[in-house]
Amino acid sequence: MTQFIYSFEEGNADQNALLGGKGANLAEMTNLGLPVPPGFTITTESCIRFLNEPYFFESHLKTGILEAVDQLEKKTQKYFSGNDQALLLVSVRSGAKFSMPGMMDTILNLGLNDLRTQTLAQATNLDFAYNCYRRLMQMFADVVYGIPKEDFDQLLLFFEKNAGKSVKDFTLEEHQALIDQYKQLYYEHHQTFPQSPKEQLFTAIKAVFRSWNNPRAQVYRELNQIPDDLGTAVNVQAMVFGNSDQQSGTGVVFTRNPANGQKGLFGEFLLQAQGEDVVAGIRTPEPIQALEEKMPQAYADFLSYAQKLEEHYKDMQDIEFTIEKGKLYILQTRNGKRTAKAALKIALDLVEEGIISQNTALLRIQPAAINQLIHPVFDEEQLQTASVLAQGLPASPGAATGQIVFSAKEAKRLHEAGIKVILVRHETSPEDIEGMIVSQAIVTSHGGMTSHAAVVARGMGTCCVAGCEALRIDEEAKTLQCGEIILGQGDILSVDGSTGLIYLGQLSTVLVENDQELEQLLTWADQAAQLKVRANAETISDLQTAIQFGVQGIGLARTEHMFFGQERIIEMRRLILAENPLEVKAALKKLLEFQSQDFYQMFQTVGQLPMIIRLLDPPMHEFLPKEEQEIQFLAQTLQKNPVKLTHQIKQLQESNPMLGHRGCRLGITQPDVYKMQVEAIFSSAIRLQQEGLTIRPEIMIPLIAEKAELTYIKDYLVNFIDQLFTKYQIQPFPYDIGTMIELPRACLIADQLAQDADFFSFGTNDLTQMTYGFSRDDIGKFIPSYTDKNILAVDPFQSVDRQGVGILMSLAVQKARQIKPDLTIGICGEVGGDPDSIPFFQEIGVNYVSCSPYRVPAARLAVAQANLLKQEETK
Repeated sequence: MTQFIYSFEEGNADQNALLGGKGANLAEMTNLGLPVPPGFTITTESCIRFLNEPYFFESHLKTGILEAVDQLEKKTQKYFSGNDQALLLVSVRSGAKFSMPGMMDTILNLGLNDLRTQTLAQATNLDFAYNCYRRLMQMFADVVYGIPKEDFDQLLLFFEKNAGKSVKDFTLEEHQALIDQYKQLYYEHHQTFPQSPKEQLFTAIKAVFRSWNNPRAQVYRELNQIPDDLGTAVNVQAMVFGNSDQQSGTGVVFTRNPANGQKGLFGEFLLQAQGEDVVAGIRTPEPIQALEEKMPQAYADFLSYAQKLEEHYKDMQDIEFTIEKGKLYILQTRNGKRTAKAALKIALDLVEEGIISQNTALLRIQPAAINQLIHPVFDEEQLQTASVLAQGLPASPGAATGQIVFSAKEAKRLHEAGIKVILVRHETSPEDIEGMIVSQAIVTSHGGMTSHAAVVARGMGTCCVAGCEALRIDEEAKTLQCGEIILGQGDILSVDGSTGLIYLGQLSTVLVENDQELEQLLTWADQAAQLKVRANAETISDLQTAIQFGVQGIGLARTEHMFFGQERIIEMRRLILAENPLEVKAALKKLLEFQSQDFYQMFQTVGQLPMIIRLLDPPMHEFLPKEEQEIQFLAQTLQKNPVKLTHQIKQLQESNPMLGHRGCRLGITQPDVYKMQVEAIFSSAIRLQQEGLTIRPEIMIPLIAEKAELTYIKDYLVNFIDQLFTKYQIQPFPYDIGTMIELPRACLIADQLAQDADFFSFGTNDLTQMTYGFSRDDIGKFIPSYTDKNILAVDPFQSVDRQGVGILMSLAVQKARQIKPDLTIGICGEVGGDPDSIPFFQEIGVNYVSCSPYRVPAARLAVAQANLLKQEETK
């Protein structure tokens, strides 16, 4: 038979899924012998059953709750019902598996009514008894009936003003008159405060269960990726009173500083107060160290218990305590929330202190937290009062403030004038690159997590919010509208790429600097990892950033980004629009010069690290101008007829370019382009080899769907490379020609492709796009709705779709390794840097993941964690 209620003596810390974190820790502390007020926990399973089954509470819980209360009465020698002098009052608190501070509900002093309050007053004093009763009525009204707490506060202020004295000095009649007005508030909301303690308890438990689905709890779970089906436990615990007298109090203390990780007690306490007073900010608390002077024995006991709890849980603890008439009680402990900076220091310190191992330290840090250590974040205090304009997709982490601009040209002009800018566009294109490079942040109203803006921004380490559909952008009028707010060029925005939030006005940023500590952690990570981490990078700046972040190779160097400089785009356009072989030859010669210099610098920068260079991938029309003014300028530059040139450009436009004349299809119809790129690669490698640096070129052919495509292109490239060795009079050296697996068909014939390929690299962006039939540039229009309605758990462009795309990938790996057991296989799509996807990539047997340079540190940690967790499962 299922057990729905556990006394604290029956549980333990390992049952946090069933008892919630709070209940499990109360049980653990009870069994450790700490002074924990007795109580019982109603399970998380009960919560889910109650929310789904109307009669569950009556049929399965009610009797058990009454039995648990009877046991509590025996333990405390106090009574929950009746009017005996020894009154048992209880607190009712929520407690989910994962800590959700302040998101759900609590009720204190439950069990009081009109008569029992008078009894409590006789046993203690008038002020104490009615203070407890008012708190109960106010909390009960808020949690159970949604009556605003502020209404009760205003009533109290009104009564104090009329009486001309503090509530502490009220007579019995004045206290009772105030309670009558509290009851009247209930009546005004068509409710009554129950006088039966048992009815209070049943109603409160149901309300706490329902608080699992209150709006703030739902938002918190969404932000922290906590599943909705876990439910919350309810903890019913005998009250101890921090508001009894001057030898009583309450506090919240961390065993280490949660902001910077420094060892030592960090927290506050209030004398003659209850727990809610500390967090409510009604009174100014004192630092915990002041307790030593005021109650030395309680402070000494607390020091002892704090050390015992940290050593037992092997982590920094967040401890709630109450002192009643000089006696210390521990009400809760949990692993304390902390900043990324503190988390890193605490993990390293605990290793140094011999409390945890290096591997445990690696598992303690969330990969997402690494972003806070390498990107600026907004000042927490300023965020409290900041005005949110809108929220889009958190496409690239970081925080930045600047003036709004609506074009790359304007971004570049203002940057050169020393002004910080935020580039705001419907969506970006490769032609915007010069403006994107100089912008503090990029905001788009369209596009998803793998849109051009998102991918380029992540590569540069630039803050980006994509797909913010709430923004109405008029690039011609240079205005941005969101609801009734209209902003123009020059107005200030602050952009948080980690949350997707866009704020009005200027916010200060802070940069967490922990280079040595972070490098120490990541060195341990490299030792523990099975998968290697490479980077997607091709500019010298990106390559240097990747190397600085400890990358183990370059998994994707995209060549199309190299053609968008002012001189280069002209020659690329000359090639595309050439009308005779002489024009083609002239353009290719010039492009060869550019590309040779590019690859020479790239090889020189990466040195002995492997680097996979992808040959030209996008359709040719992406390099052509769209605006009439640009077409006129191009016609003049190329000495062509503008009307004829416009017609040529229109002819080259494709209705569905993602499925059109691109990738290897270009290599087949226009082999001279691929030959030019390969000559640039090999001439650079030869030049560096002559200078003493050995280079092994790795060339990737994109968008292969047929074995014959790969065979055809590889054959002519191999023959051409042989000619290059002869031309440059050099002894042949090793090189690799592989392919990008980005089409479902390529996965299905991976065994055939492996016969010709020297390596595979999964392009998960396109593979996901082709498998789902989703345009990755347009998913911002519907993916948020899909995730809100639970049609999709996550955006498949952010985290790998294991049931569809993942099965194709797994099949491809199996088929390829049947042909070549040692074939190197990597991931170069954006999910390569996703910590949630990395365990799957290790499981299917790839060799490395590749991601944007600024995602490398988090990926290094994630691959280590994936391997450590796999080892734990094996044990």
